[in-house]
Amino acid sequence: MSSTSDKTGRIMKLVASVVSALSFVALSAIPLNAQQYKMQTPIPPGVAIPDKVETRLGTLNFFDGFPDDATVEKLYDNLDFQHAVQAYLLALAPVSQLANRKGVAELGPLNLTVPIFEDRMDSKSLFLTPNNNTPYTWFWLDLRDGPLVLEVPPNVLGLINDMWYNFITDVGFVGPDKGEGGKYLILPPGYDGEVPTGYFVVKPATFSVWVPWRSFLVNGDPKPGVDSVEKHTRIYRLKDAENPPKLNFVHVSGKAFSTLAPGDFPFWEYLNQVVQEEPTDTVDPVTLGRYASVGIQKGKPFAPDARMKKNSDRSRLGR
Repeated sequence: MSSTSDKTGRIMKLVASVVSALSFVALSAIPLNAQQYKMQTPIPPGVAIPDKVETRLGTLNFFDGFPDDATVEKLYDNLDFQHAVQAYLLALAPVSQLANRKGVAELGPLNLTVPIFEDRMDSKSLFLTPNNNTPYTWFWLDLRDGPLVLEVPPNVLGLINDMWYNFITDVGFVGPDKGEGGKYLILPPGYDGEVPTGYFVVKPATFSVWVPWRSFLVNGDPKPGVDSVEKHTRIYRLKDAENPPKLNFVHVSGKAFSTLAPGDFPFWEYLNQVVQEEPTDTVDPVTLGRYASVGIQKGKPFAPDARMKKNSDRSRLGR
């Protein structure tokens, strides 16, 4: 704390937190002095702070309404813990997406690698919500080098999501191509160049986008659908439309790899990575404020001390 006024302001904030933000503290009325004065105004019950308050944090001690040093530490620990719990809940989506991207990137470079569960998924691969009766195609795109064209094959059912897990568009049967396949032009955030015709235009809010789709069994056989995906799928930069690169289709059925997010301290490092890498102008201020309350802000280093690490790690367990 840089000055006496700063310290006083923080202490008064703590006092207010006892009265309001820490709603589990029930304050009792303090009896008025038996001797009444002409200009004395009765204080309503629940306003004045007693010398001692029993809470689930333990005993909080006050002198003339000011907390002692031990109470200050307890209250700040609790405030940081509560902020971390809310930040954790609001970060589950982007952290999960980054873990998903990291897992897929282990198979090869983004934009050039298309993993396919050619014989469906099994317990070898660690994913959040898949099933074991669908041939998935599951890949990530990176728009940092400009607009990408994604040629979607016919007879698939899928979608495109951004890094915040926001839905962008369906592809396939319920998308604009209606299951006939088609060319999707995916524009990076802030793109203001020419947009050619002949594409389904997609404008995600992030530079990283996730594209999963399902192909279908033919008489119980996944191979015809997988062959169609490999035949018709193309990914290339708009400027390379005349000479698109060859894709690497990676068969991953039975392959052990993880797309699951960590639940310990690296969770926060994952969140910080997303915040630093991606535009945040489409993220609501409340969410960004929760991230900032645990030290994660765009353009600033994330360097929590030991006390904050302890509270952040406890937050995922809710204790």
